[in-house]
Amino acid sequence: MQLIMAESKFINQQITLHMEVKEKNGVIVELHDLTITDQKDDRFGRVITTKSLSLEDLVNIAIARGTNYSATDLRSANEILQNIAIEQISNGASVHFGLGYFHLNVNGVFIGDNAKWENDKHTLSVHVTPTAELRNAVKNCEVDVRGKAASPMAINEVIDVASGASNLKLTPGAPVNVTGTRIKIEGDEKEVGIKLIKEDTKQETVIPATHISTNSPSKLSFVVPADLAAGDYRLVITTQFSSAGRLLKETRSYNFEYLFEVS
Repeated sequence: MQLIMAESKFINQQITLHMEVKEKNGVIVELHDLTITDQKDDRFGRVITTKSLSLEDLVNIAIARGTNYSATDLRSANEILQNIAIEQISNGASVHFGLGYFHLNVNGVFIGDNAKWENDKHTLSVHVTPTAELRNAVKNCEVDVRGKAASPMAINEVIDVASGASNLKLTPGAPVNVTGTRIKIEGDEKEVGIKLIKEDTKQETVIPATHISTNSPSKLSFVVPADLAAGDYRLVITTQFSSAGRLLKETRSYNFEYLFEVS
């Protein structure tokens, strides 16, 4: 464990020394209608996701800013440390790696002092706590509130009915409840519908219309395909729905910011 932390700290220090870092970070917030209250002018803020970065993107940024390490060195070091961290966490260790502290939680109820592990009742999950450095960086961000969002469409919460998990996972063959604003699936354009996009391959899985049981402006319910491959997925909803009672001329999409685990 000490070796992992020492190597990770050394790499982080060396990269920082050779990178030009912005003095002040900043985010953009847009306002959306808060429909759960009676106040018509109540709004909630949502941070605009300006980009989605992969490890390769981070490596390229590090190289562009200047570092003594090659792109291959950075990728290899990350892969080595990541595999060691996974191994140690899977053996019960608490690991400080990258931007968080990782440890395992036990889910499920045990009956009696001598209860045994039952795979259909008990599971392990990974709990992640952000590091102080990350928490402080976020706390010190400059926030630019741009006013009400140009598009009123938004996804607020996605609940996996089988597990009860919110904005966390999807269960193949099980129903999902989505709440939001102006998310009703409506329109004739081929892009209209619900898609699950696999994060690593970008492969798209379209939810058939027959799998959608509830389709209203504020709530969608659909069944996840039973043969959906394991992995991490993004949820994208595209529609031509308009509260004015006529279809929009162009489609409107919402890419939910959370990644969903499918296992």
